[in-house]
This record gives sequence, C-alpha cells and structure tokens, in this order.
Amino acid sequence: MHVRTPEQASFAASIDAFCRARTGTRAQRDALTHHGAETHHRALYAQMAELGWLGVGIPPEFGGSGGGLSEVCLFAERTAYGLAPVGGYVTTAVAAGPYAKFGTPAQREKVLGGIVRGSVEAIAISEPGAGSDAAAIACRARRIDGGFLINGQKTWCSNAHLADHLLLVARTQTTGSRHEGLTMFCVPTDTQGVEIRGIPTLNGKDVNDVYFTDCFVPESAVVGTVDQAWPQLMSGLNSERLILAATMLGRGRRAFDDAVAYVKERKQFGKAVGSFQALKHRIADLATELDCCELLVYRVAAMADEAPERMLPREASMAKLKATETAKRVALEGVQMMGGYGYATEYDMESHLRATVISTVYGGTSEIQRDIIGKTFGL
Repeated sequence: MHVRTPEQASFAASIDAFCRARTGTRAQRDALTHHGAETHHRALYAQMAELGWLGVGIPPEFGGSGGGLSEVCLFAERTAYGLAPVGGYVTTAVAAGPYAKFGTPAQREKVLGGIVRGSVEAIAISEPGAGSDAAAIACRARRIDGGFLINGQKTWCSNAHLADHLLLVARTQTTGSRHEGLTMFCVPTDTQGVEIRGIPTLNGKDVNDVYFTDCFVPESAVVGTVDQAWPQLMSGLNSERLILAATMLGRGRRAFDDAVAYVKERKQFGKAVGSFQALKHRIADLATELDCCELLVYRVAAMADEAPERMLPREASMAKLKATETAKRVALEGVQMMGGYGYATEYDMESHLRATVISTVYGGTSEIQRDIIGKTFGL
C-alpha cells in the first residue's frame, strides 16, 4: 500500500475519526441523506470547512492550507470510504484548478475563498450532443456590449443544484477547428436566464440539466482567455481524473471491507461462507486489485505534484480507468457474495453498486480512457 508522510497519515486519521463519529452508522447516514436520496449535506460540509479541510489544495493567500494533489486525493478517498455525504466536493475540487490557474484575482478571491468556507462549485461542459466528444459544444456565448449573451443547454451537470457558480464552457466562435473558439465563464447560479432542472438517477439527486436563455454575463466573467478554453481544459485533466480515481478507490475499499465483514459472519453448511475457496479466492483477487489501484493513484498524484505543469495523459487515464473499473467490480462481486442481502437496501452494498457503476461513465468513459492511453503509444 501507499506510504504516507506523517502529515498525510495524521490528516487521514482525522478524517476517519470524523466519519466514524458522524457517519459511522446506517441510521446516521440515512438521517443525513433522506435515506440515500441526497448525496450532499451542507451542515456536515460546513463542519469540514471549519476544520480547514476544504482548504486542502487551495493556496494560503485565499485561506487554504496549501498541499498538493496527493492531499486532495487523500481527502476524496477517505471521505468516500467513510460514506460522508459530501458529494459536492469532487466537482468543487475539479473546478478549483481552472480558477487557480487562469482566474482573475477577483475570481480567485471569490471562488477559491468561497470553497475554503464551504461553498460548492460545479462544471457545465457536457451537452445533449456533446458528451465524450466535448469539442462538439454548441451552447453559444455571443459577444455584446459589456459582455456575453449565453443561450443553450448543458446536461449531466453534477451538483449544479448545490453550486454557487457554474464553470461554463461555451462556444464564442464558430469558425476554425472544433477545438477553437471555446471560452470558460464563471456564471453565478442565481444569474437571470439560468434554469437548473434535476435529472432523476439511480444514485439520487446529483446531476442536472442547465438551460441558458439570454443569460448575460459581463466581460469579467471570462476565466482565462477568450477562445482558449480547450487548452485550458486539457491542462486540468490530471486533477480531474485523479480526484475521480481517488474517490472510487475509497468507495471500492469500503465495499470490499463491507463484503469481507459479511462473509466472515454469514454461515452456511455449518461454517462462514468466506471460508469456502470460491469466496476466499475472490476476496484475494479484489484485495490485490485495490492495492494496485492505490499505488497507481498516489504514484500519479506524486508525479503531478512534482511537476504541476506536466501533462500526464497516459498515467492519469490509467488511474481513472483502473480505479473506477475496480470499484465497480468490487461492488458487483460484493452483491454476488452477499446474495439477496447485497441487493437489499438494509445493507450498503446496493448503494456501493449504484455509486460505482456510473463512475466508469462520468469524467470520461472507460472506453475514452483506453483510447487516450492507446494514443500515447502512437496507436
């Protein structure tokens, strides 16, 4: 397993203790999430902000505690393992990167400072006709006096209903290549002309359609450079993929530990079912895969921390691919090993399955990750 520094080990231990105290029982989690319907609890998130945890990865000049991607991944992993309903953190951590790199001083103060204090941020990129093919974005931001007028639709926007701002990518030019003419904007969710509608899913309330109808934003809303959103997006893929990978590493480990606890207690034919070779070997394989995931995720995070400007398309895609596919496999195997109880809402395994099965789709599907990895070998 990954060797942590003393500071990282202390940070992880503090998160684990917090989760044991506040989300350690099913009754506590049900109370915080309306029996699994909600993925984010604002008051619990605010407590983490008060502890200074949401400032990890945020520069000290904006109230953060600093640290790198390794610490951000650690926080994502341990809160996922602890089943803390802070689903808004992932998109918030991913959105922080572009603001830190490309935002104006005012944007950094407002957004990064807000994150430290407990605000949630969301990203609006995907559209009905632009999912894996993000360059097909059609949502239009037309320049007018004093700013831009936005019209169009975004979809699958995680946590938009919780967010203070949307990091929107819209088309500002229709000439040139498909990758040109895209611009990032910081759009407050209460801006006139923004409508957020939830999309019912297996995993509760977490994704949304967002409609922009003659939505005006001033010139100061531009994040970075007009027409240069594509290279800005590419520069943030390391952090996005690693944060998603770390989150699923945590959830996969929790599903594994829950499965092991069950097969040790469940008896059939006079002995614990975990003692049967079929399950014992399955557990051995899953444990090995999870350790491989942990080593990969934190190795790539360390590489990114050592050279923050370095693009790691192969390694980051490998981490996202391996961690999400492994977490999904662990949850599926957990259901199988627990039999009917794995399918019942009495236990957490069915929620592990719902949370992990979508992870191989969002943030770039497993197929897209494999394609990226293949291209790095000149294929």
